[in-house]
Order: sequence, then C-alpha cells, then structure tokens
Amino acid sequence: MAMTTKIETGREVATLINVFTVLPERQAELVALLSRATEETMKDRPGFISANIHASADGERVVNYAQWESEAHFRAMLADPTAQEHMTPAAALAEGFDPRLYAVESVHHIEGSPGAG
Repeated sequence: MAMTTKIETGREVATLINVFTVLPERQAELVALLSRATEETMKDRPGFISANIHASADGERVVNYAQWESEAHFRAMLADPTAQEHMTPAAALAEGFDPRLYAVESVHHIEGSPGAG
C-alpha cells in the first residue's frame, strides 16, 4: 500500500519541516536536487512516507515537508551515508537551512473542500 501525505492531529508520524534559505537564482536548482534525492534515495529508506517540496513565490525559500513513520526512522535516515550523499550538496547549495520535527496540533478545512474529511 502506497503511503501519502496525510495531515491530521493524533497521527503517529514524525513530520519534518525543513526551511532552506536560498538565493533566488539557485532556487530551481535546490528544488531539483531535493526532488532527485527523494526519488533516488529517501523514498527507499525504511520508514519514509512522503516528501513535498515547496518553492516560495519570492524565490528565497524552499520548504521540504516530509513525513516519516517515526522519529527513529528519521534519525536512522540522517545517519545513513547514502542519504548524507544527497543532504550535503543541498546544504551547500542553500544559504541556510532549519530542519525541525513537528507535531500537527490543529487542522482546519472549509466544509466540502478537497481534503476535508
């Protein structure tokens, strides 16, 4: 069964939100690098659920919203040399980055909107 991003309170997943600061002329390159890393490596790591790469309209940020089955799975990925081969170039391309794990505390939808349960 394929896992997809599902944002809801009480879900037992580790949610990574990593905000990269990037020069606007490098934004597309960072998006491509993160997308390639996800397809070639991250999606095959144990515990991976999903990754969603967002590019800010001003060109200065790239956000990776990823879900892992647990914090332990996320930490194991960080220690994996194969994953590090992809993370190191992303860090070098960015001016800065701020990866943090989050818990979903509140979700709101307009009745009848896509994704409303």
